[in-house]
Amino acid sequence: MGQNLSFRKNNRRKKKKKPQMKKKNHLKFTNRSKKLKFEKKNYHITKNSLILAGEILCVCLVAVLLIAFFGHRVSNAGDAMSPTIENGEVVLVDRLIVDMKTPSRGTVVAFRPDGNREVHLLIRRIVGLPGETIQIKDGTVYINGKEQKKHIHVSEIKDAGIASDEIKLGKDEYFLLGDNEESGEDSRSETVGVVKADEIYGKVWFNVSSGEHFGFVKR
Repeated sequence: MGQNLSFRKNNRRKKKKKPQMKKKNHLKFTNRSKKLKFEKKNYHITKNSLILAGEILCVCLVAVLLIAFFGHRVSNAGDAMSPTIENGEVVLVDRLIVDMKTPSRGTVVAFRPDGNREVHLLIRRIVGLPGETIQIKDGTVYINGKEQKKHIHVSEIKDAGIASDEIKLGKDEYFLLGDNEESGEDSRSETVGVVKADEIYGKVWFNVSSGEHFGFVKR
């Protein structure tokens, strides 16, 4: 009986004690505060958009000015400028150039007789310049007493009209003729007469009608 008790005691001693694991207290703190995000505006795109809008506006303004000064459309009425410009053909008129410099001989212009805004614009060619003396005799144009052939597109003028006698042009007056002597009125007729500078609407420079006459108007 005594031995059994001793054996049990020995067995208990022999039993190893399991090491006790220390429980670690892992505390996790979660930072639930949201990060503030600051949106960066793309100022580069905004600047480019403004530049593009400005460029478009400039192009539109230039286009309007070009049409207003260089692209005014005028329809030719009658056969007075045939064969250079036929009846019904549409031409472009440069309104700016007549304000910048004096029109030269041979230039085709659109004008209003006596400045009358109620009548259709007439198209004729400048023959006599301010300060010159012009006369038509024997079917030929004379300027300052000399026969003028350059920039004269009409020959053998049968009707000299008021130019049968010498006409002294004033400092702002022009003498205009059509390219077709047999049709239309020009400075030879009393209803038109000499044309003043402020009656000239602009220079006819381009024929936009389809066909053989399409292109720049010849001097």
